[in-house]
Amino acid sequence: MHGEYKTPGGKLVIVDFEVIERHLQKVQVSGDFFLYPDEALDAITGALEGMSAELRETEIARVVSEAIPSGTEVLGTSPEAIAIAVQRAIRDAVEGPH
Repeated sequence: MHGEYKTPGGKLVIVDFEVIERHLQKVQVSGDFFLYPDEALDAITGALEGMSAELRETEIARVVSEAIPSGTEVLGTSPEAIAIAVQRAIRDAVEGPH
């Protein structure tokens, strides 16, 4: 599954994953946003890995927000933008791309 979201006034966030037994697997998060330190991306990906594909957008954003290490600089995206990209990927897989 593939989902994208361009943050208003920000950058593009892309989330690719598979859903196996209703959970996100093989998650990859990318885009033209900026995270420092780089390891914060691993924390975000790790938080999404194994997550239920049935969570609502607000719940996904909360999990992502809690996974971002304290002191991380996040520019051009947000936990909410990542959650939107995840939800778009799931929706597009069910309904087809819009």
